[in-house]
Amino acid sequence: MLQLLLLQLHRGEAEAIALATDLKADIVLIDEQEGRQLASRTAFAVTGVLGILLRAKQAGEIRAIKPEIDLLSSKAHFFVSASLEAKVLAAAGE
Repeated sequence: MLQLLLLQLHRGEAEAIALATDLKADIVLIDEQEGRQLASRTAFAVTGVLGILLRAKQAGEIRAIKPEIDLLSSKAHFFVSASLEAKVLAAAGE
């Protein structure tokens, strides 16, 4: 399965989907659009880093999402579009 996925996706996304399949997982963590689309078509629920941060805030594990997004952007060069960031922050009440 991994070899087939590698024909369409980068290694990280391909391995995440292959592992989720092997583990019979309900959800897979993927941020890249192509990987998210393929995982959704294979019946996995999909979330990304921002979804995890939103859940962490809702659970009281973190106070705010904005500082975490800023850290991801500056330290890990994680790109978040302005519109997606606005949606996530609005959902978080920030």
